[in-house]
Order: sequence, then C-alpha cells, then structure tokens
Amino acid sequence: MQFLKNIREIINKYEVFILDQWGVIHDGNKGYSHAIKCINYLKANNKKLIIISNSSKRKQSSINRLPILGFNSDLFDEVITSGEMIWQTISLSLEEYGDNLKKCFHIFDNTKEDGIKYREGLNNLEFVHDIREANFILACTPYKNSLPMDYIPILNEAYKNKMLMFCANPDFETVEKNDKKNILCMGTIAQLYQDMGGNVIILGKPSQEIYHEATKCVNSYKKSQMVAIGDSLFHDILGAKKFGIDNVLITSGIHADYFSKKKPVWESKKNQLLKYNIVPTYLSSKFIL
Repeated sequence: MQFLKNIREIINKYEVFILDQWGVIHDGNKGYSHAIKCINYLKANNKKLIIISNSSKRKQSSINRLPILGFNSDLFDEVITSGEMIWQTISLSLEEYGDNLKKCFHIFDNTKEDGIKYREGLNNLEFVHDIREANFILACTPYKNSLPMDYIPILNEAYKNKMLMFCANPDFETVEKNDKKNILCMGTIAQLYQDMGGNVIILGKPSQEIYHEATKCVNSYKKSQMVAIGDSLFHDILGAKKFGIDNVLITSGIHADYFSKKKPVWESKKNQLLKYNIVPTYLSSKFIL
C-alpha cells in the first residue's frame, strides 16, 4: 500500500489511465479544477485516457456532457458506461438470456434527463406499467425520493415469477453535491433482489465485461501498463483487481468518512473497509497533480 500525494508520482509507471467520474473528476455538476488540470497534463504526456462509469446513461450522453462539466471530450480515448453495456445487450443479444423476454418493467426516475430517453432504439420491447405483466426488469435509476423498502412489493412479485433484472447502474450510492450526503443508486436495489435469491445481470464495475469493452482501443498495451482510479472500493477497486490491473482509491469520495483528509491511512481504526479484504494498490486524497 502506497500513499500518493499526486498522480505525478506514478506517471512514468503507466501508459493507460482508467478513470471513474463521480467523486474523481467531477461532483455531478461541475468538473474538479484539479482533475481538469490532471487530465490535461496526462494527455500532454501522451497517456491514454479512458472513462469507465457506472452511470445508467448511454455512452453518447456521457460524452456530450463532458464539455458541460468543463472537460475536453477529445482528450479521452474511450468513454463507456454500465448503462451503455446494458442497452447494447438488451438491444442486440437479449435472446441469450431467455426465449420470451419481451415485456419490460422499467425502473427509472422520470425527473432525470435520461429516464424515458433510455428506451430510444429498444424497439424490440414492450414497456409495461404493472410488474405482474412483465417478464423482466430493466433497473436504471431509483424513483425520486424512494427508499430500498419501497421496492419490496415489486421485487417480491419479480422473484415469485423468476424474473431477470438488468441493472444499468451497479453503484450502491453516490454523493449529492448540495448536502454532501450519500444518495441511493440502483445497485442497492439490485443487491436487495440478489439477497432475496433473484437473478441480476450486471455488466458495469466490478464485472470484467466493461473493462474488456473499454480497453479494446488500447489492446497493444499490457495490463501492467494500466491503472484504474476511482472512489468506490466495491466497484472501482474490486473491478480493477478482477481485471488484473493496479488501482488508486480516491479517499475524498463516497468513503470519505473513513479517512483523514490530508493523509489517508489504510491500516487505521477509522477505516471500516478493512474487513472486506479488498486492498488498493495506492491511496490518494484526490486525483491531483
């Protein structure tokens, strides 16, 4: 375990930098100034930059939003989202998961920009409003102001009928900029369904599928030349370890309560993540030069 004061300390060790979004390069509304400088510096030094995000948004939507957040989208060699992975699977190869997956119960927040828009192009499906009419679930974003217990009736019905759930965002939580509180993500509901015995398809982090897809553009590089940077131990760090690459845990993100702001320490009484035995290669307070 090594503490990094900045990314310059490892710039000569890696050629491909795989970045998470929320908590690493932006807060959901604006790019961090230190992250913008870091990305510009890495690209000026001929590094390959890839974004792998557990966003339920489509790939192009995420690319289009980068300039709004303050980033030059041309600097990234690839951008891939868990939402894109699920959309492509449902659109092109849904039959691999069953013969009669035609009626979809779609869980999404209708106040989000990519709620109903996510359905565009999924002409092979009929979207139904009653879970009893469905034969599978597409879980994108939690309903506005909902709690995990609110989904129990839906999940009970789905489990009773052995429905498959496709989870477009496997994250458990994210940080809300306005009040600094962690808010519910779809991965929490998917985990609840799994705990009930339900079958969930996850193609985002920590599954290896999204890493394989994202790194096709850099297949001339060895995994030893790649490093992943993220703020979630259970998604960014575990995903990178499963894929077989080094990783940096940014400690100012969703796990901020477990670390010192100035110099985070892994082996400490404060760190409640120790029990999971998922050890990052590096710790850094921020993605900074």
